[in-house]
Amino acid sequence: MGKIKEFLKKKDIIISAQRYGIDAMGAMAQGLFASLLIGTIIKTLGEQLGVAFLVDAGVFAQSMAGPAMAASIGYALHTPPLVLFSLIAVGSAANSLGGAGGPLAVYFVAIIAAECGKLVSKETKVDIIVTPAVTILVGVGLSVLCAPAIGAAASAVGSVIMWATELQPFLMGIVVSVLVGIALTLPISSAAICAALSLTGLAGGAAVAGCCAQMVGFAVMSFKENGVGGLVSQGIGTSMLQMPNILKKPRIWLPPIIASAITGPLATCVFKLQMNGPAVSSGMGTCGLVGQIGVYTGWLNDVAAGTKAAITAFDWVGLVLISFVLPAVICAVLGAWFRRKGWIEDGDLKLN
Repeated sequence: MGKIKEFLKKKDIIISAQRYGIDAMGAMAQGLFASLLIGTIIKTLGEQLGVAFLVDAGVFAQSMAGPAMAASIGYALHTPPLVLFSLIAVGSAANSLGGAGGPLAVYFVAIIAAECGKLVSKETKVDIIVTPAVTILVGVGLSVLCAPAIGAAASAVGSVIMWATELQPFLMGIVVSVLVGIALTLPISSAAICAALSLTGLAGGAAVAGCCAQMVGFAVMSFKENGVGGLVSQGIGTSMLQMPNILKKPRIWLPPIIASAITGPLATCVFKLQMNGPAVSSGMGTCGLVGQIGVYTGWLNDVAAGTKAAITAFDWVGLVLISFVLPAVICAVLGAWFRRKGWIEDGDLKLN
């Protein structure tokens, strides 16, 4: 057993929640951003401006989602170059065979293929053949055997969530908004979760609301301590910056969570806010305004498909209120009340 542990340590194979649940998933989300997400934005921009080059560039970027995710995961797992490059083929296979739940299939398959590739890396004199062969054969083999089932399971879970949200928009609006918002602030990837579950529709709209409540809420609530820099870094960056402060004093998390519990059902019941753009955008909130761009892309898709007559002023009002105004107002009021009560003190929200 000792020799096995030493060998794994030498190969930098660390079986832990941090390595697989946080590092790998966070990297997968970055791979999605650098392919599917930015591709969708570029394509939408090209369609609106009538520039064919931008449309083509966007389509090419979208088609590379699987390879980009797998390579990103390999990078997070510190794979040697031959393993990293071989994961491109693995990601393509897993994403293609995984269907709607392709991102989750890529996540599991790429991790296993990467670690298997690391095991044999530089262990033979024909490393240039053995390492990529093992990585690709393990990854593609697992994709053929498991990716359809993994994809179907992820898609089914996402479908159940979306079905439940359509059936009970008020209750599920709260549940989805709060949980996805919490996931966004935790050191895990809410975007990757939404992508893996193909979370769109009303449930996607609730997810957007929850993420915006966390990001805009913390940005406004901590303005006293962090000023304009903190407003920008949290408001269009990430609320994850507050995690060290949350660990010290968990109660500072309550105002954004309460805000998400309010804006979630407003999004589903009043404004009927839907994310019919890329599912990954559901877990992005106001980060780079990706959530809002995703909603807008969904509107364009719906209009093109004939399921939506036009983009109305009410649509825009709902998006602005849910994304920016309500989270800011609710958290500003709750934050001031918490400070008067002594539940939040000066410095509790200060970013390092």
